[in-house]
Amino acid sequence: MQVFVRDNNVEQALRVLKKKMQREGVFREMKRRRFYEKPSEQAAREKSDAVRRLRKAARKKAIFDGEIKAPPKKPRLDANGKPIAARPAARGRRY
Repeated sequence: MQVFVRDNNVEQALRVLKKKMQREGVFREMKRRRFYEKPSEQAAREKSDAVRRLRKAARKKAIFDGEIKAPPKKPRLDANGKPIAARPAARGRRY
């Protein structure tokens, strides 16, 4: 994994590195490897993870196909905990 530091901005490079590591699952892997996991426990965990992924994929497909209703979106909150007004619809793509 590689992150470039631009204009001596180390803080931004650290944020980018942490985000990349989070996406790759490095932190989850480190937490999981803190203690020994028996092979039987590992197999059970992997099986439950696979079931969870399959259920999530089936739920997303059902929502996309219109078979079930999508859950309501959570309102965005400002620093004081009050809801922020919805953004206006974007007109085309912005690059």
